[in-house]
Amino acid sequence: MKPNTMRIFSTSSLFIPLCVLFLWCGCDNHRKTETGDVDPNRKIWTAEEANAWQAGQGWLVGPNYTPATAINQLEMWQEDTFDPETIDKELGWAADLGMNTARVYLHDLPYEHDSVGFIARIDHFLQLTDKHGIRPLFVFFDSCWDPFPVAGKQRDPKPHVHNSGWVQSPGQHALKDSTQYPRLERYVKGVIGHFADDPRILGWDVWNEPDNMTGPSYEAVEIKDKVSYVLPLLEQAFEWARSANPSQPLTSGVWAGDWSSDSTLKPIERLQIEQSDIISFHNYDTPEDFEKRIQQLQRYGKPLWCTEYMARPNGSTFEGFLPIAKKYNVAMFNWGFVDGKTQTIYPWDSWTKSYTAEPPLWFHDIFRGDGTPYKQGEVDVIKTLTNAE
Repeated sequence: MKPNTMRIFSTSSLFIPLCVLFLWCGCDNHRKTETGDVDPNRKIWTAEEANAWQAGQGWLVGPNYTPATAINQLEMWQEDTFDPETIDKELGWAADLGMNTARVYLHDLPYEHDSVGFIARIDHFLQLTDKHGIRPLFVFFDSCWDPFPVAGKQRDPKPHVHNSGWVQSPGQHALKDSTQYPRLERYVKGVIGHFADDPRILGWDVWNEPDNMTGPSYEAVEIKDKVSYVLPLLEQAFEWARSANPSQPLTSGVWAGDWSSDSTLKPIERLQIEQSDIISFHNYDTPEDFEKRIQQLQRYGKPLWCTEYMARPNGSTFEGFLPIAKKYNVAMFNWGFVDGKTQTIYPWDSWTKSYTAEPPLWFHDIFRGDGTPYKQGEVDVIKTLTNAE
């Protein structure tokens, strides 16, 4: 979701279902104690445990998914605008490409306002993903774009502007107010606790681009010491997530910086890597840089997930990236799927440059709103590599 070089700037939801345990080789020591109680000390997976789990997953390929009818996470998940019909249709298009996963953003406000309904909608979503053989990677928090999310009716898209309505979670007010942290804790523990043993879920992405300070027209209102708030809260968020004892892996992706050695990592990147069961990262650059980044992160010995890529004008393409990823067995989540209210066919520079029509080359997204591929050749490449043909 990042501009790579641009710097334009209730209680029922805490219930852990008594279902059949979803266990795998090397990880069953993280589930229950001898007395049957939930183990509060679920550990970070070792490289051996992570690789044993990954070995059973196959090659993971999918989009960062928001339905075309939603401008942001709130419009996707709030009761009045939750759109299972569109989701079902579009997930079918993903399955036809051979995709088997999708990265999907949640938000803390729907849980605060209606935790029972939010959990029910997540379950409905999982019924649809399961129908199409897709297991989602859910994202809890996100530091990108509008720092002042408001529940309820969302704004209309600003014409021809990339992601003009996306919102942060938690918003700036909550980030700066430690009295709100208990409700954020309830959100993380409540959602994971309910789905901790659900085999329909691939994993949990704790925080997207936690130190991102860029976005459309919000630079002037971003708190300058944002990282000082995010860093300790990110550490707490990992603790909350792990204390809910998920059978699925936890991660948070590094996205910008020098990862060539441990000494060059920023403190927030070091925390992300140390706390993650699976190492994840973003790359919107050239195939050569993508392969270099993979090789840098291989030193940790854990499976790798590229949770954001694919920006055509940057040289980040399906044709250039997917063969490399398959060679290294790196899971791949491209940004965008269907041209819709997020308007991510437009580039990041649409925040400062005026567009009056479709850009000459789409930035993200694979399909037009009617399901027609933007580039048939890309669809053919994806299908060939996922063995969907």
